[in-house]
Amino acid sequence: MTRRVYDFDRAIVREPGASVVDGLRTGPEAPAFDRLLAEHRAYVAALEGAGVAVERLPSLPAYPDSVFVEDPAFVLADGAILLRPGAPSRFDEAALLEPALRRHFAHVARVDRGHIDGGDILVLPDAILVGLSARTDREGATRFAELARDLGWSTRIVPTPETLLHLKTGCALVDEGTVIATPQIASLFRNYTVLVPPPQEFGAANLIRVNDRVLMAQGFPQTADMIGDKRIQVVELPASEIARIDAGLSCMSLRWHSGGE
Repeated sequence: MTRRVYDFDRAIVREPGASVVDGLRTGPEAPAFDRLLAEHRAYVAALEGAGVAVERLPSLPAYPDSVFVEDPAFVLADGAILLRPGAPSRFDEAALLEPALRRHFAHVARVDRGHIDGGDILVLPDAILVGLSARTDREGATRFAELARDLGWSTRIVPTPETLLHLKTGCALVDEGTVIATPQIASLFRNYTVLVPPPQEFGAANLIRVNDRVLMAQGFPQTADMIGDKRIQVVELPASEIARIDAGLSCMSLRWHSGGE
């Protein structure tokens, strides 16, 4: 059977440290650490429940946002790419992830110019989309595209509206022919069926497809029904504290397939 881009059997996460309450955020209210920790544990359990073996890295108290491992690195079945996060406080996180990536990947490349966050990188069946944002510039996106080409992937660089922190704040792959996207970026997906959540549920667009399940944040019943109508199992997870630091479910893991059956 042909492997799909959302077929995963391995993941890396990083435990949140108490300093996560000081993570980057635009809202006024910091998360409660105990509740965020519970949300993270539920997330890891959901990955494991979907058939993924999860490696848990220890927390990095000096880096409040380091729980969001997706931004400083990018992984595919055939290799990993260390990124250059656009927020100065997160710049060193890629180097801190490198030892873990080298345990799993023979090929580890590095973006060595510009800036790019993993939250701006969306893998589709036919290409990788990179969104230009406040955290990802054209130089970083172009360099990433060169490295992704070495792994056999073509990349399309697209604009990200100023209303979205990252490209994946507003979109995700649901199945091989379907994406979910907010209205600002729905036009990027002309070759796909696009599910548009209702206005009060735009936050549901930051979900992840993992094997035969979709993991999404709780509190978006219409969107959950929309995806469930496609006969995909929906797992709703608590994510209100994670959302207080401008993050979602896609941010908290690096997921790939190891190549085995």
